[in-house]
Amino acid sequence: MKTRFKPKFNIKKGDTVVVIAGDDKDRTKPRKVLEVIPDKARILVEGVNIITKHTKPTAQNTKGGIVKQEAPIAISNVMLWDAKAGKPTKVSRQRDNGKLVRIAKKSGEVIK
Repeated sequence: MKTRFKPKFNIKKGDTVVVIAGDDKDRTKPRKVLEVIPDKARILVEGVNIITKHTKPTAQNTKGGIVKQEAPIAISNVMLWDAKAGKPTKVSRQRDNGKLVRIAKKSGEVIK
């Protein structure tokens, strides 16, 4: 993703999100964000987009073999989960004592 300015995303590591597009789409099951990759606009979500990776034996992994792991998905395919409303929500930003906080639009709750 080539942009002149660094993009700002409303999703951070540790947030709970729901997948709204793709093979693992389920708007009722919240999942945890493991990693955010802002320069590629991708996100690593727990239990989503599982791939099988073939690894060679190394000093750390003497067996090698086939490993199942999560692969990144586009950040546009997830939505932040609002625990109070129990639904996916959009996010607005407001200043609170000089600090920018994220607020869920469905319930008006501050997202930690």
